Order: sequence, then structure tokens, then C-alpha cells
Amino acid sequence: MRLTSLSLYQYHLPLEVLLPVGKQRIDQRAGLVLQACAQGEGTNPDSTKMCCVDIAPLSGIDIDQQPLSGFSRERLDDVQQTLQSLLPKLHNQPIDLLLECAEASPYPSIAFGLSLLHAKLSGKLDGVRPVTTTVPLIYQPTDAPKAALEAKIAALPMDTRAVKVKVAQTSIAEELRLIYGIINQRPHLKLRLDANRGFTLAQALDFAACLPLDAIEYIEEPCQHPQDNLALYQAIALPYALDETLNDSSYQFVMQAGLTALVCKPMLLGSIEKLEQLINTAHSYGVRCILSSSLESSLGINDLASLAAILTPDEIPGLDTLSAFSQDVIVSSGKPQCLTLKQLECVASTL
Repeated sequence: MRLTSLSLYQYHLPLEVLLPVGKQRIDQRAGLVLQACAQGEGTNPDSTKMCCVDIAPLSGIDIDQQPLSGFSRERLDDVQQTLQSLLPKLHNQPIDLLLECAEASPYPSIAFGLSLLHAKLSGKLDGVRPVTTTVPLIYQPTDAPKAALEAKIAALPMDTRAVKVKVAQTSIAEELRLIYGIINQRPHLKLRLDANRGFTLAQALDFAACLPLDAIEYIEEPCQHPQDNLALYQAIALPYALDETLNDSSYQFVMQAGLTALVCKPMLLGSIEKLEQLINTAHSYGVRCILSSSLESSLGINDLASLAAILTPDEIPGLDTLSAFSQDVIVSSGKPQCLTLKQLECVASTL
């Protein structure tokens, strides 16, 4: 197939509640939608296909006008400018050039978006049923009463098997009350804790010593210094997962005692090929891999749910972030308004 047209759009979505990005909070999400049309060649010259992908690095500013730290090492403006320059070079070229550009790009969000666009245009996601089960996200909102959090816990579907709980956000005592409150309400739930590197080793030890370990699947990035994760596990047998560590461009998988899972945010990692290689390596050591949201729009979440069905079919992905969004984009998740391409701002086109 050959790319016959490409267009780039931008979106800015206000959030109905604040979303946590580590210890920071955001009240809006910005990103790009890349649309491509391709036409068949050879024996099937009349076939055409149009696909869209979400390209949204997890960067920007928080509610205090501070830069987001610890996640994407790229600016949306730089990503947009790079794509605007790239589109004319892709026009009227075979779709396989998308993969070459993905592998060459220094921006993980572009590498992922272009490889995903190639997968969709080449039919690799056709007929895939997106994973509809997700792991609910539990955190103490700063802009809502605690009663709202208690109501969310009470309203969890009875078939929910696990929840993700943000920790290292407030005080250890308050977060332990939250954890034991969840277990008291739903004793059969398993908890995936996410500290976003929020604890010193001493704090992590104090926190872990008070946990109901039988109810904890793992804790993501417990320590400010990742080299302390092993010391935490050796002192208290609390399995841990890596998340932010994977975003370092120099990261190479190394097995350590206590490492039980990789929480993979494709938008922050790069191409689908790179993601697959990481998953295969981790699985060879018995380490779980869980696809996770980078707070994408409904378009991006739907594609991640499809990828999860293909790459990690035995794991429930962490994609419970759309409830905070005021609007859907391209793909409806059931919100009153779903923005179409015509309602987004076009910032580049080869037409």
C-alpha cells in the first residue's frame, strides 16, 4: 500500500477531575492525531484504507505551571514540528516507510505512533477485539471530597479482581488507612501499588512493614533511587515493578530478585517492535508485562486495548483513565461528546 494523504491535528481536552502524574496533577491533556490514507497496489489497486493514531507524549505543565517530570523526555511542540516536516516526505510513499521513520526517530511518541499507524494500515489490528476489562485506578483526588473516593470503591464491579492504588502521595498513615479500607470493603481484591519513585528507602521500609502483604501484587517504582528497590525486597519480601525506569533511552532489561512486572507505557517507550522485544525478554525470565496508559485520549486508549489483546493477552492492562476526560476523540467511550477530525485543528496536511 502507498500513502496517498496524511493530516495532522491537535487536541486540547479539559479534564473533569485532576489526574495524577506522579505527585503532580494535571487539569488538561493535549496531543496530536495523525490521520493517513493508503491505497493498494499490484493485484488490489482499488483498495483504500484510512486510519488515525493518537500521538501524545506525557509532558507539559501541571496545575501549578510546573513542567511534568519523570515521564516523557520530549515536548509536544517539538513532536508536532517534527511530524509537520515529516509528512511531505511520507506522501505517496509505501507504508513500510512508516516503520523506517519510526526506528529512526529520537522521539518515542513518534516512533510508537508511526509503527502503530503502519500496523493499522496493514491490517494487523483488524478483527482484534480490544480488551474491555481494566484495572480500576484509585487515588485520593485533591479537588473532590473523600466521600467520592469511598463511593468509587463501593461502586467497583463485583467481578473486579485487582485495583491500582496511588501511594507516596500524602502521608504514610493516611495511605495505609486507604489500603486497609479497601481491603475491609473488598477482602478478595488484590492491590497494585504505584509509588512513582515517591519514597526514600527508609520510608519505603516503614510503609512496606505495615502492609497486608498477602493482598499486594506488587508496588511500582517504590524508591526514589531504583537501585534501592532490591534492598527493599531483601528486607521485606514485597515484589516490585518497574515503570519510569523503562523510559530511560539506555534501559536494558536486567533480572533482579523481587522484580515481578514491567508496566509498559508504549507512548513513552517507542516502536511496537521495541515493545515486543522488551515483552519477550521479560517473559523469558518469568516477569509479567502490563500495558499501561500515558493518559491518552479515547482513540489512544482503544488502540492500547487492542495491542494488549495481541501482546499481553493474559494480563489486564492499566487503562482506567478516561473517566476524568470531558470528551472523547474519534472513538467513543460513551461520553456525551466525541470529537471528530473536523472539530480538531488541522496543523499539517499533504492534501
